[in-house]
Amino acid sequence: MKNITKFFAITLVVLGFATTSFAQVTATATATGTIITPITITNAGNMNFGNVAVSATAGTVILAPASTRTITGGVTLPAVAGTVSAAHFAVTGTSNYTYSITLPSTATTVTSGANTMTVTAFTSNPGTTGTLSGAGTQTIDVGATLNIASNQAAGTYVSGTPFQVTVNYN
Repeated sequence: MKNITKFFAITLVVLGFATTSFAQVTATATATGTIITPITITNAGNMNFGNVAVSATAGTVILAPASTRTITGGVTLPAVAGTVSAAHFAVTGTSNYTYSITLPSTATTVTSGANTMTVTAFTSNPGTTGTLSGAGTQTIDVGATLNIASNQAAGTYVSGTPFQVTVNYN
């Protein structure tokens, strides 16, 4: 009987240790995903270099994003300026997010009948990065340089293909 009692005592001790050595614990976590408002850009106003007078010397009209003009070479700006305006783009998206701005890197051709000029050196305000307001909006103003040949023919020159401005969230 003593052996049976010892056997049960030893078995009880072994089972007691076995139970604590195989104890399990569990933790939990939640999964979250946030969908942000897609970024959009729309044309809010086209670019217009205004009235320009030419001569026998080539030149340029540099239109700043603030819609101001400067000239080089044989170009002059007449007293009647005409419509002068940088291009304007409305950007919308998630409040306070930053985004990158990509301007055209190649020339845009403007034509009047068979005559052409190029628009190059696009600049913007803000520059290469913008930040949406608390309301999720911002305006990008875009200027560029109009390259005018000597004795450029008179006419209203318009781009057959609009230039593109691209925005992407950072």
